[in-house]
Amino acid sequence: MQSTLNLLRQRVTAAIVKALDLDQADVNPLLTRIQDEQFGDYQSNCAMALAKRMGSKPHDVARRIVNELHVDDISNPPEIKGPGFINFRLSAEFIAAQLAAIPPAPADGRDRLGIPTTDRPTIVAVDMSSPNLAKEMHVGHLRSTIIGDCVARILEFEGHRVHRINHVGDWGTQFGMLLAYLRRTQPGVLDNPDDLHLDDLEQFYVQAKKLYDADPDFAETSRKTVVELQGRDPEVMAVWRAFCDESLRHCRGIFHRLNVTVVDRGESFYNDMLPDVVKRFQDKGLATDSEGAVCIFLDGFTSRDGSPLPIIIRKSDGGYNYDTTDLAAIYHRIEELGARRLIYVVGMAQKQHFDMLFAAARKIGWACDDVELTHLGFGNLLGPNGRPFKTSSGGNVKLKDLLDQAVKRARSVIESSSQTDSASASDGNVSNVAPPLVGGAPGVGDAPLVAGARKRADFDEATITAVADAVGIGAVKYFDLSHSLLGDYKFDWDTMLSLEGNTAPYMLYAYARIHSIARKAGIRFADLPHDTRILLDHPSELRLAKTLLRFCETIDKVAADLRPNVLTDYLFELSKAYSLFYDRVHGVRVIDASPETTRLSRLRLCDLTARTLKLGLHLLGIRTVEQM
Repeated sequence: MQSTLNLLRQRVTAAIVKALDLDQADVNPLLTRIQDEQFGDYQSNCAMALAKRMGSKPHDVARRIVNELHVDDISNPPEIKGPGFINFRLSAEFIAAQLAAIPPAPADGRDRLGIPTTDRPTIVAVDMSSPNLAKEMHVGHLRSTIIGDCVARILEFEGHRVHRINHVGDWGTQFGMLLAYLRRTQPGVLDNPDDLHLDDLEQFYVQAKKLYDADPDFAETSRKTVVELQGRDPEVMAVWRAFCDESLRHCRGIFHRLNVTVVDRGESFYNDMLPDVVKRFQDKGLATDSEGAVCIFLDGFTSRDGSPLPIIIRKSDGGYNYDTTDLAAIYHRIEELGARRLIYVVGMAQKQHFDMLFAAARKIGWACDDVELTHLGFGNLLGPNGRPFKTSSGGNVKLKDLLDQAVKRARSVIESSSQTDSASASDGNVSNVAPPLVGGAPGVGDAPLVAGARKRADFDEATITAVADAVGIGAVKYFDLSHSLLGDYKFDWDTMLSLEGNTAPYMLYAYARIHSIARKAGIRFADLPHDTRILLDHPSELRLAKTLLRFCETIDKVAADLRPNVLTDYLFELSKAYSLFYDRVHGVRVIDASPETTRLSRLRLCDLTARTLKLGLHLLGIRTVEQM
């Protein structure tokens, strides 16, 4: 499968070059998808942009371009609408041929639906998650973790080499307090650091802080421990490593549940580079002393009172801070990893911080024109009351507790609701009304297909556990990714676990139902003849096929704009198109369709839909199940 949008762009560009005698480098075909299908599928607005340049009317320019267009193998004859819009309506023959050319799903499960990788691969560093090892991961780490994972998955799918970096806070003054408390409460850690086990990092931190505030002697011990840590005292370093390993064990448990892979890169990794970072800026004349500190002052960055806003890279006491470490990380990722695209998935509150870091990296010459620096900021996760998501006592909600609750809620619904697995024997199709996982009446056209019910007693314990985990964790991730990055959103259990609307349960149920249809039809999708001809005679078949064909360009758009909600919106549209296709009244018969060529064609469309849903959900980091 190739991008139809890119194919048309190539053809329109070639026509503009020939019709208007322009250099290809100066041509933008301005091609977009038409939202209202009554006007076609794609539209080029290039004539309006070129008219003034050519000294002609837009309609005349459009006519000259259309006269040089060769798209008979792609679309019906282009139409000029309005002042000069060029509209394209894909031919059913082209759509069918493109889908028929998609190769079978490989046995290793790495299905690409025939989508090629980029011809310009690069190295990308994605900075994501970044918890502080002194505490457990909380809901504030959710967005950075799953958005970063989705971005990494998309770019890897495109063919880029991606470094998924978990830039963890494993250094700093708070570690003096924690290590001192660890040695006091668990003295055996000195002899057996590998045996360290902390059930609750959060409680451990609270207890250490309470003692620090109440006991001057312990506070002094903590300060001395910081000095020993910074001096690489062997005994203190052994305790520090044990504590970091134990903290990372908690983090990795969360990453495993979220189906996220990262490489842990602590702040300590960059410690030996920090003096050189300062020296490089000093040698370039870009750093100055200010009240005993070494600072970088950049044009355009000022404090509220209008005074210059510095990046402090060495404090007056000779120590370093986060800015120095972040600059060292930029240098390492560009020079050592060879990255040419650096993406930082961090909340919008850090926008100025990254603006200044990026400006400094470009000023010193580490990030040249061929290096793209992106702060992929995002809004906050809010509670149902519209305020920051907190526990009833006002503390941070642990991410582990949130995921436990999601799975528990999903399991409760699965155990109490009904399962549907039989299509109507009379007509081979079923109504497109699904039973909601969480209360509320489903809407026709907005939920996947169902027929007669039976109790979930047919689900064994292992199946219930697997489905509850997929639905619960998937619901949390999908709900987050379906929102615009820049805006805040309210956490809502009922919405995210509903089978109605743009939710993970909706998508997972649609996927499972398609496999249920295959079982009812007595076939395995993998056994369908690959040379099956795809027939698009019914409007619902054509709509579904067009939607399937847009998957490739959707992935390209997500990779370019780094917006996961573009993918969730597409999957929702695909699910609705499939629901209409299978609808008893508005769609077509599938299981008992005749003749056999028609039946096989429609089953092939079912298979391609299931594969697209599975791949799309995989790129969002969501596991699928074949029964729900």
